[in-house]
Amino acid sequence: MVRIVIIEGMGLLRGALRAVLSGEDDLEVVADLADCVGILDVVARQRPDVVVVDLDLPDRDMPVVVGRLADHARNVAVLALSAQRSPEALQRALHGGARGFVSKDLPPSELVRAVRLVAAGERVIDPAMAVAALNPPTNPLTAREREVLRAAAEGLPLREIARRLFLAYGTVRNHLSAILRKTGARNRLEAIRRAQRDGWL
Repeated sequence: MVRIVIIEGMGLLRGALRAVLSGEDDLEVVADLADCVGILDVVARQRPDVVVVDLDLPDRDMPVVVGRLADHARNVAVLALSAQRSPEALQRALHGGARGFVSKDLPPSELVRAVRLVAAGERVIDPAMAVAALNPPTNPLTAREREVLRAAAEGLPLREIARRLFLAYGTVRNHLSAILRKTGARNRLEAIRRAQRDGWL
């Protein structure tokens, strides 16, 4: 039986991960957490074989967390999940000590397979993520457009973005229009997701 701990900030996704993995006869989810607070204690208490961790969790230096897991629990394999397809995301995961790095878009059957492989001591890198990381799309955004999009990703309204970046309100609107056009996104949220996925932010 492979014992698993899940670290995922979004409750819906965390529940889906638990359901998929617990549905297998040879896999058991022994804990699921919304963040990394107390993870070393949980790992010491539950003694999992695999920790499935969302590398994109906010407000935490996730590579450092992965590294601590690798240092303090050498028998635990870390499988990192990420929506980012950048070389930086892949390097952060592997240099931090993760044994696997896969996309959040991975089909459930492939996620199950990845968990089994890292538990068996194999290194797993999602082929699509590896190709995207080795051949990242060129960033079409200017430095100023990236600043505007980062502020938008914090949920700031346009006038607050303008104040923070010392720009006119109309200039911020123009930058956002250019961002949507360049990313092919229909709205700000989609533009943020695409930029994060491709490592542009």
